[in-house]
Amino acid sequence: METERPSPRYSRIDAWEPAEILDAMIEGQLAAVAAVRAARASLESAALAIEQKLGAGGRLVYVGAGTSGRLAVQDGAELAPTFGWPQDKLLLLIAGGEDALLKAVEGAEDESARAIELMRRHGVGRADVLIALAASGTTPFTLACLREAKRAGALVIGVANNRDTPLLAEADHAIFLDTGPEVIAGSTRMKAGAAQRTALLLLSSLVMILLGRVFDGLMVDVQASNKKLVRRSEKILARLTGRGAEEIDAALRRSGGSVKLAFLLLQGWEHAEAEAALSAAHGHLRRAFETLDARRAGIAAQTPGGSTVGLKKPTPS
Repeated sequence: METERPSPRYSRIDAWEPAEILDAMIEGQLAAVAAVRAARASLESAALAIEQKLGAGGRLVYVGAGTSGRLAVQDGAELAPTFGWPQDKLLLLIAGGEDALLKAVEGAEDESARAIELMRRHGVGRADVLIALAASGTTPFTLACLREAKRAGALVIGVANNRDTPLLAEADHAIFLDTGPEVIAGSTRMKAGAAQRTALLLLSSLVMILLGRVFDGLMVDVQASNKKLVRRSEKILARLTGRGAEEIDAALRRSGGSVKLAFLLLQGWEHAEAEAALSAAHGHLRRAFETLDARRAGIAAQTPGGSTVGLKKPTPS
């Protein structure tokens, strides 16, 4: 198992100068990113499959143990504030439960029966996507989650740092991150963890873009749960529409804080029509906007002297 194998290169690292140690660890982080780059095709394939499931109303389930579990939970937890991903469509499971987020829970990663029970209790099945993360690719808890979810018909994604392991072999989409031996042998929070974190970041972000939760490079599904995010919503609308603060504030109030709906209201569409367009586009703002834009252009073409003056298209990124 490459992630556990001591590397002769680092055998005397404790005798090195601090600057040399840092250089070695920085090299490791660069190697982690390179390993993710090598897995680009697998990430793309998995993202396209995930988008199909989630677009049809499925849940996104993250599972892992130890460092991998904490990284999985972190990535999933950031989807709601960043992309407005619904909490009822997200399930975050780590071996040992919430206690394992802050400290090691001895033996938790070996609890296969507990993993199966969690999958069944939460009803993970055909509509869902499960992302299973384990540097070793053999962790019993994570592997049991993947197997039970797959048995129930879920789409299963396996992410591991060792080749030809059960987690990769049994996943519908396998993402192998070839990070090799660690600077500190077996410390997979280093290269392996960095690669996992980067891979999850890219995978989930690509899925959210495909689902229409990003428009012109902006987080149009941001949930304005604090003053900073309220200001971000206002700045997004100002950038997209060029409108002043009063108009933007009024549109956000009318839209109940939805940046997408407020954007369409600021284009002059009635509330009901804008909502209907977003619903028909499954929340994908660009599709909704282009549909309404085409409709307006069609109406103008049929009207003598008609024009589309007043429609402000987004500022190119």
